[in-house]
Amino acid sequence: MLTLDNIRDALPGYARDLALNLGSVLSGTGAPGLNEKQTWAVALASAVASGNAAFTRNMQLLAARHLDAAHVSAAHAAAAVMAMNNVYYRFLHLVEDPEYAKLPARLRMNVIGNPGIAKADFELMALAVSAINGCGTCVASHEKTLRGHGLEREAVQSAVRIAATVHAVARTLASVAGESSSEPATQAA
Repeated sequence: MLTLDNIRDALPGYARDLALNLGSVLSGTGAPGLNEKQTWAVALASAVASGNAAFTRNMQLLAARHLDAAHVSAAHAAAAVMAMNNVYYRFLHLVEDPEYAKLPARLRMNVIGNPGIAKADFELMALAVSAINGCGTCVASHEKTLRGHGLEREAVQSAVRIAATVHAVARTLASVAGESSSEPATQAA
């Protein structure tokens, strides 16, 4: 049976801090302001956003012990829609031409308005993925929305700490396995 310790043990010695942080941020006390479901949903969305398929499968196995099917689906949806939005809105920010922001995006993103779970839970995942993808505009927008839903700064910070740790673990494991985090993981025959 897969455990979080199995993932932590797979990390090389130089990544001991990541192993410790992974155990911490996914513990009951390691993500202040978040409940167990929010913690694991953010972790799964962050794993999906990492691009490491093997790690994502393992995180989904672990997360499924804490999440219902709607939250698992929403985690994948958050990673998918934010992969698109983060590129588009980062472009709007970086292009330094305000006229682009006046044009309609013409991109479907209905899942943000109707994610099938509590809006704040989906926003936490969208924030985490946006932080991983480096879209300042999206990070600011999701943080503001979360604060509007009554989440404290500590909860927002917890989501980003989970994202940072999960992403670093995924990248390190991909590196150890000799994979690019953007290439699909393959199993040896």
